[in-house]
Amino acid sequence: MKYEVIKTIPHSKGWSVCFRQWRAESHCQYLHGYALQIALTFGSDSLDARNWVIDFGGFKSLFDGLAKDFDHKLVIAIDDPLTNYFLQLEALGGAEIVQLPNVGCEAFAEVIALYTIYWMKLHAIRTDVRLLSVEVKEHEGNGAIYRCA
Repeated sequence: MKYEVIKTIPHSKGWSVCFRQWRAESHCQYLHGYALQIALTFGSDSLDARNWVIDFGGFKSLFDGLAKDFDHKLVIAIDDPLTNYFLQLEALGGAEIVQLPNVGCEAFAEVIALYTIYWMKLHAIRTDVRLLSVEVKEHEGNGAIYRCA
């Protein structure tokens, strides 16, 4: 791709998410949270009439949709052995639960990529624009990149 652009939701505006890696043998097995930073990289071989790859101003519906899974949520793996307890916590009003096949930066980046690609089709984004990658960072030191095919 000739042109690549990046749209970032910085930590300062990031989504606060709590999760745990229940299979971990470290402190990551316990509930912990981060204000995620997300960077979406788009590419195209051409620019539109405004000389843009994509209009960043039209991202509100994308971010609103993603926030439903990642902003002030307790994200748990579908196979977490404590699922019933977490769901009880939700029933008591102590958390909003989102269940995903997997948790962690790598898994979050993939979910965000799939959702973004769906959103692009739904909003008729130019067909020559591609989502190239999604980067999710817990903090400056830890993050993951999902590269789209």
